[in-house]
Amino acid sequence: MRLGMVGLGRMGSNMARRLMRGGHEVVVTDLSADAVKGMAGEGAVASSSVDDFCSKLGSPRIAWLMVPAGGPTQSTVEALAQRMQSGDILIDGGNSYFKDDIRRSQMLREKGIHYIDVGTSGGVWGIDRGYCMMIGGPQEVVEQLDPIFKTLAPGRGTIPRTPGREKISGTAEEGYMYCGPSGAGHFVKMVHNGIEYGIMQAYAEGFDIFRSANKPELPKDQQYDLNLPDIAEVWRRGSVISSWLLDLTSMALAENPTLAEYSGFVQDSGEGRWTIEAAIDEAVPVDVLSAALFVRFRSRQEHTFAEKMLSAMRQKFGGHIEPAIEKKKSA
Repeated sequence: MRLGMVGLGRMGSNMARRLMRGGHEVVVTDLSADAVKGMAGEGAVASSSVDDFCSKLGSPRIAWLMVPAGGPTQSTVEALAQRMQSGDILIDGGNSYFKDDIRRSQMLREKGIHYIDVGTSGGVWGIDRGYCMMIGGPQEVVEQLDPIFKTLAPGRGTIPRTPGREKISGTAEEGYMYCGPSGAGHFVKMVHNGIEYGIMQAYAEGFDIFRSANKPELPKDQQYDLNLPDIAEVWRRGSVISSWLLDLTSMALAENPTLAEYSGFVQDSGEGRWTIEAAIDEAVPVDVLSAALFVRFRSRQEHTFAEKMLSAMRQKFGGHIEPAIEKKKSA
């Protein structure tokens, strides 16, 4: 299929590469002319403007957005909508707020343009591992786009099949799924990221306990000088709490057990806040998720080893560079 990729950041560029590897034709555009030129050198179709971008798409036009949530996504949607026709498809694969999806889909529906929201997880590793996708919008349009989702998704791979799963239909085992009408995809991804906050916080606090186990204030026979890289590594091997986040933790600790290159300043990207707001709207108690979000707020005032662990995990799975680290490196 031929589609366009708007936004060639860490994820957008790698998604375009994976699509091209899968035999799709990808038209690319970005605020950076160098980024467009670089992707063109890898086989993408370059475009020099929004008009040029839209003119090079197929019929129906399919444009996939990978730009920051909020204002940048809204302005991009509006710019494309002015140039699109009835039957064209606009996909938001970023981290938009699900209520914005509902509003945008209603706006575009008046012009006959289909709007699909895709919560996308995979970070900088997705180009090889594939991307887990949670999809919202008109189901018949989502089914039309299946070849694109199938290419981007990780597929079944070597993960053992869940007992009883053979009786259940759908594409979840392939790493992507249709969640429901507009906003449902980003709603599921929003809660996914809220859970991610909690899991990361649990690992971070646990390793902070290990690091403090040799404090002189403790009784001598209760002091332990523990090897943090080895603990992370052994837990990867058969432990009930093994996970990809633990894999990345082990990688970070193997590189530097003190995590000295991380400041402990931890950003929140929005989805954690929205998850708590949704929980409030639904009167659902979320003790762990809300506490994990508040720790990120506190990290901007003082920094513990646990917060450095959080910074390390964010950098490993998504290539996120915390602002304080960038400042430190440029000093």
